[in-house]
Amino acid sequence: MAHTPLTKTIVIPTLNEEETIADVIEQCRPYGDEILVVDGRSTDRTAAIAASMNVTLLIDNGKGKGAAIRQALAAAQGDIVVFIDADGSHDPRDIPRLVEPIAAGRADHVTGSRILGGSSELFGGFDEFIRLAGSSFITECINWRFKTKLSDSQNGLRAIRRDVALKLGLKENITTIEQEMVMRTLKCGYRMAEVPTHEHKRIVGPSKIKLSRVWFRYGYSLLKNLL
Repeated sequence: MAHTPLTKTIVIPTLNEEETIADVIEQCRPYGDEILVVDGRSTDRTAAIAASMNVTLLIDNGKGKGAAIRQALAAAQGDIVVFIDADGSHDPRDIPRLVEPIAAGRADHVTGSRILGGSSELFGGFDEFIRLAGSSFITECINWRFKTKLSDSQNGLRAIRRDVALKLGLKENITTIEQEMVMRTLKCGYRMAEVPTHEHKRIVGPSKIKLSRVWFRYGYSLLKNLL
């Protein structure tokens, strides 16, 4: 008896990405049954462009990417939810690779690994070195606590079963939700996997993550979810 294919919702969190959002949406269309754009109250034309492209547009509560992701999970209709950034650093052609372990019944949550697939963003200057070192430290703490062998806990490119995600009790409001999602998946007994994906440089402008403002939130989130 044939199984009904799992449906897929692609979620694109945005904040002032008017230069790239249209291309990201178009490149994602072949891989999803639904596209949700969750806009962080952009001050440019990001939301207007998304609204003109026959996708579902949500406006978040302004608290950050984590809050936007929780909002998207509540609104998504697909069996599998794929998260991809709006800045052009992720390749939508990697989406089938992320989805396959879930569709095949081998995993509940799959992250893209920049360590396995390479990154044009994480390597280079001092700031990139600090980001890579911090990301690697957090990932190794997760591996030690949960006896796993992950290489990248921070990548925003990932796929998860929607029913699983809704059971994780996610609370983080900012980008710390990505490591929280990994730790809560493992703590709740669900199956993690990762696949190689390449991260390209942002097409326009610098990263919006200011480590000097949020490093303590990463540390607090790590300790809270390791216990």
